[in-house]
Amino acid sequence: MKKKEAKASSNQFFDDIGDYIKKKYPFLILFIVGFLTISAINFLKICTAQSVASFVLNDFEIGQISDTTIIASRSLQPTEGEPISIVKGEKIIRKGFVIDEDGYAKLSKMASSPEYIDYRVFADNEIFLLVLGIFWFILFSIIPFGRKIELKEPLLHFVFFLLVYTIAAFGQKFEYFSSPYSICVIIPSCLFIMLVVILYGQLSAILLSFIFSIGVFQATNWGIFPFLFTLATTFSAIVIVRQLERRLDLVFASIMLSILDMLFLMMFKVIFNESIGEAKFIFIGVALNGFFSGILTIGFMTPLEILMNTASVFRLMDLSDLNNPLLRNMCVNANGTYQHSLMVAQLAEAACKSIGTNALLARVASYYHDIGKIDQSEYFVENQRGVNKHDDLNPSLSVSIIRSHVKKGIEKAHQLHLPEQIVTIISEHHGNSVISFFYTEAKSKDPTLKPEDFSYSGNPPSTKVSAVVMLADTVEAACRTLENPSVIRLEKFIHFLINAKIEAKQLDNCNLTFRDISKIKEAFVQILVGFYHSRIEYPDQNQTIDKIIRDENEK
Repeated sequence: MKKKEAKASSNQFFDDIGDYIKKKYPFLILFIVGFLTISAINFLKICTAQSVASFVLNDFEIGQISDTTIIASRSLQPTEGEPISIVKGEKIIRKGFVIDEDGYAKLSKMASSPEYIDYRVFADNEIFLLVLGIFWFILFSIIPFGRKIELKEPLLHFVFFLLVYTIAAFGQKFEYFSSPYSICVIIPSCLFIMLVVILYGQLSAILLSFIFSIGVFQATNWGIFPFLFTLATTFSAIVIVRQLERRLDLVFASIMLSILDMLFLMMFKVIFNESIGEAKFIFIGVALNGFFSGILTIGFMTPLEILMNTASVFRLMDLSDLNNPLLRNMCVNANGTYQHSLMVAQLAEAACKSIGTNALLARVASYYHDIGKIDQSEYFVENQRGVNKHDDLNPSLSVSIIRSHVKKGIEKAHQLHLPEQIVTIISEHHGNSVISFFYTEAKSKDPTLKPEDFSYSGNPPSTKVSAVVMLADTVEAACRTLENPSVIRLEKFIHFLINAKIEAKQLDNCNLTFRDISKIKEAFVQILVGFYHSRIEYPDQNQTIDKIIRDENEK
């Protein structure tokens, strides 16, 4: 019995592994290809490093008593630049003996020769990079980003890391950037972090900041200063950029980051007891690095927004302009839907602010969530003026028309290249809920009908923002039918509507908590109470209105 249970458990384990690989295979392929690419860079770095037998050439000098014995592992023939020859098995220096000029010259020849590859250092670096890659992969899997992670996000992380690692690894081979301080002048970590903050948010940028810092630490031969400087400046960039809402603000962010870079350099110089006066070039360099990071972000941001199709703050602000052609078309041809969308946007934005999620995304997605209604606006009740087109249709045909607005909305969103987050919200804002009005009507004629035949074909909301838009859409439409919308009646009705969505399992996949739902209800009530609040009735107001109507009729 125990053997069968153990076998079943083992089979379940391998089945889970297989399912995980099927779901994550693009990420696993990226991980393998990325590791092999970084390994190639690491191998080239070791081939060109001034090291031999796991020791850096700078560790030795003429006249020093050697604390190790180094034996030549292969022969080297004399060249025009280095007429010294080395024989395989020859003892270059001996432990306890003084290093003479001939021994040091041979060490130098071995260190500069590409035939002497320090495989032990290469293996150490490979293990470190493998652990770093696994650390990155695990964190990407467990961090609650609150959205679906697409392959292009870790791909962008990898491309940026590859550039930073390569510059840090080979920059020190140039004389001007050979010190641990001067190398920081050319590492573009802040530029890439600012782009990631704008495109994917601060959580993604914080993860990449740690990866950058650890990668720079290894690439600069375990330089503690480049590690700390990269970590401090990238975190500063995240804090500065995350609150920006206008592209022009990036200019001021550049100036602020430039000043902070100089302050961090001065602080670390003091901590490590280094001279400040001799580092004028480095101070100017890090200041320019910080400034141009912000300026180049402005240039790279728009192409990357289009290429990655992300809902960045700046792109959402552009899409929130109510004067854009699509929303103006909606205002003219589906005015009821347009007014409904504006009200949903207010509700969703207030609710998202109350639960601490992306309020700007909720507002913009609400503007576009019903764009599929524009072409057949007369079939939707908010656009009808006395005549209901569905009176002449059977319930099944009516449902197909109502249901099609989601599909048409997705198609229009793809044509407009709207961010994928907005497309997802459009597809999920009705979930797979039943279109109850027509289902009830059809059910009275044919009791054998199934709810699935009168349901939307989408998926329930997968994120908090998507769920809030669904609830705002439901509440706004339903509350228009409420008579005498007092505070108490609104509270009870909203409570009923949200509970109905919970019972219909429309909120099972979005991670909303009971606390979140309570805050959402409060936000909805506050907005709707303000919208439906009663006015003071002026004396003889109704009689005046009746008189105006009679006069107009007589004319």
